[in-house]
Amino acid sequence: MSMFGKLFGAGGGKAGKGGPTPQEAIQRLRDTEEMLSKKQEFLEKKIEQELTAAKKHGTKNKRAALQALKRKKRYEKQLAQIDGTLSTIEFQREALENANTNTEVLKNMGYAAKAMKAAHDNMDIDKVDELMQDIADQQELAEEISTAISKPVGFGEEFDEDELMAELEELEQEELDKNLLEISGPETVPLPNVPSIALPSKPAKKKEEEDEDMKELETWAETM
Repeated sequence: MSMFGKLFGAGGGKAGKGGPTPQEAIQRLRDTEEMLSKKQEFLEKKIEQELTAAKKHGTKNKRAALQALKRKKRYEKQLAQIDGTLSTIEFQREALENANTNTEVLKNMGYAAKAMKAAHDNMDIDKVDELMQDIADQQELAEEISTAISKPVGFGEEFDEDELMAELEELEQEELDKNLLEISGPETVPLPNVPSIALPSKPAKKKEEEDEDMKELETWAETM
């Protein structure tokens, strides 16, 4: 007999002989709980009525007041009994619901186990290892190809790095000189040319003045 047959009495249990199913038993317990709850409400109302009657009669009619209190006590006793019964039924219903849930869970787990076994029957662990190795090899090959493709190709052209750096520095210096010229402003205004005629020296000018003085003296002498 299988594990599930031992657990649930497959082939020889009461359910096979017409006994109630867990769902039916749970539903009956719920119906009983509902009936007892209504009975509770009825008794609570009766207790309130008897208490009101006892207060109403009070000292005016002690006998009627005592009878009302006695009925109130009986109703309270019944109410307490119903409370206990409801607790028992609720416990039984919850236990039955848990058992039914566990039964369904185990059945589904057994169904899943069979499905997993059927799926694994078509698998070979050696083939799985071989497949995973092939996947790893292909991934490694793909990475190598990607690395090779991403490398820059010079097509045979080689350049001297020092020569290129020198040319770059020369271009930078030209650009710097150009910027300095632009910052210095407009060109300087040219100065006027120096006259080419030589200026007379001071001694010559003095001699000329002396000659003029002598001429004036001679002219004065003649007029005398």
